[in-house]
Amino acid sequence: MKTGIKGVRVRRAAAVIITAGAMFATGALTAAPATALTVPTIAAKGGYVMNNGTGRTLYTKAADTRRSTGSTTKIMTAKVVLSQPNLNLNAKVTIQKAYSDYIVQNNWASNAKLIVGDKVTVRQLLYGLMLPSGCDAAYALADKFGSGSTRAARVKSFIGKMNKQARDLGLANTHFDSFDGIGRGANYSTPRDLTKMASSAMKNSTFRSIVKTKKYTAKTTTRTGGTRTMAPWTNTNPLLGTYTGAIGVKTGSGPEAKYCLVFAATRNGKTVIGTVLASTSSTNRATDAKKLMDYAFRR
Repeated sequence: MKTGIKGVRVRRAAAVIITAGAMFATGALTAAPATALTVPTIAAKGGYVMNNGTGRTLYTKAADTRRSTGSTTKIMTAKVVLSQPNLNLNAKVTIQKAYSDYIVQNNWASNAKLIVGDKVTVRQLLYGLMLPSGCDAAYALADKFGSGSTRAARVKSFIGKMNKQARDLGLANTHFDSFDGIGRGANYSTPRDLTKMASSAMKNSTFRSIVKTKKYTAKTTTRTGGTRTMAPWTNTNPLLGTYTGAIGVKTGSGPEAKYCLVFAATRNGKTVIGTVLASTSSTNRATDAKKLMDYAFRR
């Protein structure tokens, strides 16, 4: 009888030990796991975020659906200019009446208020392109860096360079038919493609400096040789100064595009970069971007 009871006790003790071991193995007796991250809900129809250092995808929402991009197109405009061989950023471009007429013809499109006859450097035009989203600056750059004997030919050539760069980057869902985002039915991209485009553009130090600048004042040369101090250009990117670590990149909007934002930020050595397309308002595109960056930095 004693032997039987002792045997039962031994078996029970072994069972306790085995059960405890199983509990430790499964983590049942360890600290409770951290709460899983909740994937954010955004107003935008499309979104994408990646780790800029590793290229790892951190968030997607209709990331490969083609949509109108508005002035986020100007990221590629700047990229094409900055990729020109032997680029002289101090070269001067004379502002033509055609550039200001273009603004008027397109319902007073966003512009840098460039003055006809003024000589403006390529560097200044890039600031005018990316901060106030100047379509006049975009036109001047396309005219300057396209090839051909007529303005129309040069513009067509420049847009061709934009599409070549997109192909070279492997952006299969991207196509441009304009130098500024005022499309003619075939100007589109996706959140993933735009993010990869911006990531490539951000490798250029001049581009990085421009897109993180909140305000810039250009001093241009008048047709009589004097100096004109332009009204300051303010960056349309609402994240600069309102989101810790924000370093760019570009807003976009339009009747078809709705409200778009390509964004990037760096915290503790980690840079995240992404895009929201077709958000419902200028306020919501910024809110969307902040939600996605908060989520990305925690992953």
